[in-house]
Amino acid sequence: MNQLHHIVILGGGFGGLYAAQTLCNAAVRVTLIDRRNFHLFQPLLYQVATGGLSPGDISTPLRHILKRKKNVRVVMGEALDIDVANQRVILHDGEISYDSLLVATGVSHSYFGNEQWEKYAPGLKTVEDAVEMRRRILMAFETAERVQDCRERCPWLNFVVVGGGPTGVELAGALSELAKDTMKEDFRQINPAKAEIILIEGADRVLPSYPADLSLAAHHSLERLGVRILTNTMVTAVDADSVTIRSQDRETQISAKTVLWAAGIQASPLGNILSEKTGACLDHIGRIAVEPDLSLPGHPELLVIGDLALFQHGTEQPLPGVAPVAMQQGRYAADSILCRLRGETAPPFRYKNRGSMAVIGRAAAVADLKRFHLTGFLAWLAWLFIHLIHIVEFENRVLVTIQWAWNYFTKNRGARLITGISQPAGKDVYQ
Repeated sequence: MNQLHHIVILGGGFGGLYAAQTLCNAAVRVTLIDRRNFHLFQPLLYQVATGGLSPGDISTPLRHILKRKKNVRVVMGEALDIDVANQRVILHDGEISYDSLLVATGVSHSYFGNEQWEKYAPGLKTVEDAVEMRRRILMAFETAERVQDCRERCPWLNFVVVGGGPTGVELAGALSELAKDTMKEDFRQINPAKAEIILIEGADRVLPSYPADLSLAAHHSLERLGVRILTNTMVTAVDADSVTIRSQDRETQISAKTVLWAAGIQASPLGNILSEKTGACLDHIGRIAVEPDLSLPGHPELLVIGDLALFQHGTEQPLPGVAPVAMQQGRYAADSILCRLRGETAPPFRYKNRGSMAVIGRAAAVADLKRFHLTGFLAWLAWLFIHLIHIVEFENRVLVTIQWAWNYFTKNRGARLITGISQPAGKDVYQ
């Protein structure tokens, strides 16, 4: 067994997991390393942040997923460095040698050089991010219920979402439904329906990567939910009490205690490490340029996939950092390694773009299916179906289906738990 080719996969997201599953019946050893012990279905994180789902609904232990894949070993650990010359992955508590290395460590959110904003405006990339976002949202309503002065109450009922891409649009829509439908009778001193949700986007329209007609449909759906949309607007400052924005060379301050960040990404630090040791190029967000077969120049044993990979062969724009790209690259990378072991050359990777979708709210979504565009209820049904079939475990699919059905008919969100409570704002604001 020890003589078998050893493939190490860094990252248990979509790319890494799909690669491991593709290799499960091959005559190779596979070690999947992740700093978490679970696979996370990131596209539904916004529903955890707004109380629609619990973290366990969209997470599955990696060992459980791969327990029947006898040639696959799961290691919980964090990769700190890669010794390219000696083909070793350096962990925080040891090292693992490899014959082939597949890096799929993804990206995190970026504040465009303003990292001091992070403590005021959490992003949405991990379970912890979603739980913290949920805590801040729900605590804002709880605090507003106890504040007696109307002028001091308003900032607690103002919610600013920065970024009008799919995550920002989905987050703003879900937040509006939470305030106006789910919690409308929960409080006595405040009316949650009067909460103002403000969506800020630097481009001239929301969902700027989508066709213009779908962006317009999403814009109208958000407006029907009462979301205030500010396009061509940049954030210039964020603090505990406000957001400063600039539009048409004019700065304005928005009083808001809750700011949610859905703009900008920054690649994993391993991209920079690989670039330094192999000479591969990086783009402005730290993604590493890969060859047509997803390997690094001069290093066929090193492959990079998913959000960390900068793939721009035969495409007008680099491939986007979305789950379908990572899934297809994971399968391809696994097959490419097996081809190389047989002395064959794999054909270049080609992404099969089947479209993109974004949900705006209850029975409202937009779908770009290449040949045709869908909006409204039909797009929403398509969104539900596609997301359900890609949730890894059957049990999770059942749980999410039940939750969605319950939420649809009752408008209730049962996962509205406040955990990790911070100290209250001060006794002077309470009765």
